[in-house]
Amino acid sequence: METKKNYIAWTIRIIVAFLFILSAVAKLSKSHLFDSPYFAISTFEVKQLYSMGFSQSIAPYFSRTLIGIELALGFLLLQKHWLKKFIIPVTILLLVVFVGHLTYVTFLSGGNSGNCGCFGELIPMTPIEAIIKNIIAIGLLGYLYYLLPKEALEKHNFWVLTTVLFATILGIFMLAPIQPVAQEFVNVPVDTVINDTTSITVEPLDTISNKVISLIEVKKDSVKNIDSKVKEIELVNANEPKKVKSGFAKFYPKIDTGKQLLCFFAPGCDHCKETAKELTEMRKKDATLPPVSIIFMNEEAFLIPDFFKAAGANYPYKVIEIIPFWNVLGSNRNTPGVNYLWNGNEIIFYDGIDDKKFDGKNLSTYLAKTKEDLKK
Repeated sequence: METKKNYIAWTIRIIVAFLFILSAVAKLSKSHLFDSPYFAISTFEVKQLYSMGFSQSIAPYFSRTLIGIELALGFLLLQKHWLKKFIIPVTILLLVVFVGHLTYVTFLSGGNSGNCGCFGELIPMTPIEAIIKNIIAIGLLGYLYYLLPKEALEKHNFWVLTTVLFATILGIFMLAPIQPVAQEFVNVPVDTVINDTTSITVEPLDTISNKVISLIEVKKDSVKNIDSKVKEIELVNANEPKKVKSGFAKFYPKIDTGKQLLCFFAPGCDHCKETAKELTEMRKKDATLPPVSIIFMNEEAFLIPDFFKAAGANYPYKVIEIIPFWNVLGSNRNTPGVNYLWNGNEIIFYDGIDDKKFDGKNLSTYLAKTKEDLKK
């Protein structure tokens, strides 16, 4: 009987320890294990901690400490010191806090969408799924507490706990060192010239207007002619959305003029490459496709030349740091991102690889819509 209890207890310890270790490792990964820890932690901070009210100066310390604690608990569940008296109760308490937070987030959002961040971007999990997972873990730990022998029989070397805890936290800080507050732009050449032969230049409406007016000979007896041209220009303006500020002019000064496609890519992202390639194919078929401009995340920036080779064309681009990139893109959005702007108005924003992912045919439909069609 004791052998069976011991077997069940060890099974539970291994399962829960694995969940905690996986949770910590996943927060250090993006889509592959041990791939760019700083990128993964920065993403976790922006998408999870910022929304909870953490400032940009506090979030880096909290994220690394939390990951270190998760990793430490995973290891400590597999040893004998203070297991029943301290480790299991603390682990249950942490899970209860997680459940409370996820329940609150789900209540505020009014649904069960998005990634809770429990396993970072490596294993997306909805809040409800995370709550269920945590409740099951709490139940297993409660049963483990019942199965374990009396506290007096366990070992009580507190230095084992502190050593493991500080070692894991310090290890996380060393693996992903905190960087100075990022500047928005990276100090590298940030513009390229489009060499795609299918590319065209769409002149701003203001430029067209000036050219029309400059062709008219301004004479006293030609006032009616000028008025006619001005009315034509006003008619063009009437068929377009009112010009607004998109907030992206600091990257591209003319982005709020006419139809524009502003893309948000990571240089090493395969889905981003496929999206850029699809845009290139669309440009080859339709020379009137709006100009494409790119904002790259400064993560694997050395891959940008390879990115354009895969895309089949070069496009103007800017490179900005990871955290500012997520702030500009939006913490609720993912790469690849494609924003169709018309006079600064956001017509449609494609992002990620799920239900909002980029769809070339859908974009063509939106590009063909008039101002009145968009209101419907």
